[in-house]
Amino acid sequence: MSLEPDSARRVYEGSLLALTVERWGDNEREIVEHPGAVAIVAVDRDEQVTLVRQLREAPRKRLLELPAGTAEEGEAPLETARRELQEECGLTGGEWRELAAFWTTPGFCRERMHLFAAEGVEHGEASPAADEELELVRWPVAEIGERLHEIEDAKTLAGLLLYLRTHRG
Repeated sequence: MSLEPDSARRVYEGSLLALTVERWGDNEREIVEHPGAVAIVAVDRDEQVTLVRQLREAPRKRLLELPAGTAEEGEAPLETARRELQEECGLTGGEWRELAAFWTTPGFCRERMHLFAAEGVEHGEASPAADEELELVRWPVAEIGERLHEIEDAKTLAGLLLYLRTHRG
């Protein structure tokens, strides 16, 4: 089987997402085009991980998540991650490493997520976007394992579990 569709046509172009309809033999697939995203497991010198609680309109809930964001055109994943962490949480510095890169929902979406750990980050002033209402939540790293049941977001579960698996503390 070919790794390329027989045909593709763009049917929607939004400000963040686009929708492409691809034909694969007798089948049509609707593919959401996404510029890519990052998420960060940010741990400060007091061994506290910073999470954000925010309204997510699709599930109609305020979810507890890792700080995350969408890549801007021409921006490298690490650059996006550093920018998003400062904007959302006011956290800067620290030692950074990539934990993983993965497709978020490969059945219908071309969003590639880069997951980073940033350890030893320093607290500063956040500057969230005008449409972001974020509540910062801090958990001791030692409590992450017993609190995973509070998380409903896949990138956050993956990030916290990968962090625990590789944590040097």
